[in-house]
Amino acid sequence: MERDRALARIEAVLDAVENDPMPVPVREVWVYGDVALGLDPIERLDVYVTKDLLLRGDADAAARFETEHGVKGIGRSVSAAWAEAYPDRIRTNASGHAAPEKCLAAHLLDGDEPIHLEVCNASFEDNVRQRLKSAIDRDAYEQILDPRGVCLYAEEQRSESALQKLRDGELVFPTLPESLSMLGLDDDTAAEAADAIRAYRASQSGRTVRGDVV
Repeated sequence: MERDRALARIEAVLDAVENDPMPVPVREVWVYGDVALGLDPIERLDVYVTKDLLLRGDADAAARFETEHGVKGIGRSVSAAWAEAYPDRIRTNASGHAAPEKCLAAHLLDGDEPIHLEVCNASFEDNVRQRLKSAIDRDAYEQILDPRGVCLYAEEQRSESALQKLRDGELVFPTLPESLSMLGLDDDTAAEAADAIRAYRASQSGRTVRGDVV
C-alpha cells in the first residue's frame, strides 16, 4: 500500500470514529509498525482500537434482532442503534453472536485492502506488555504486538500534532529487536521474536481483524 493511501485510510477511520455511531464505544485509535516508521510503500497498515463495553443494554433489541435476523448479542455486546443504522455491517462469530471487532472492521475498513485491525478493551501500551508476556509463556512469538505505535485518537479527540508528524515521517523509533529488548527481552530472544513477527505478518493477506480481551 502506498503511504499516501494508507494515511488517507487512517484519516477516514478517525473521521468515522468521531462522526459515526459505532458498534461499541471507541476510546483510543493507534497505528503501529510500518506506517509509524515512515515507510513507503508499506506491506500492511496496522491499526489498533481500544474499545469500551456498552454501558446500557437493550434487552428488547437483543430479542428482536435474534428473532428477525438470527443474530444474538445486539443491544448487549454491540450497539442496537448502530445495528439499526447499518444492518449490512453486522458480523458474527462462529456461535452466531455479534462480534464487536468484526463489526468495527466492517464499519471502519473498505474492501480487502492490506490492513490489520486489532481490537481490545485495554490500551495499546498495556496490551503490548500483556501480549508479550503471553507470547513468551506460550512460545508463540508471532503473537507479539509491534510496540512502535502512535496514538492518534484519545479522550474523544484526534491528535493533530501526532497526525502531522505521521504525515511528515518525523517519528523516530528503534528497530523491532531493539524495541523488544527495551521491554525486557534479551538480545537473542528479541531477534528471534522479531523474525517470527515479520514472518507472520508476511504470511497475512488482505484485511484481517483480531479481537482481544485483557
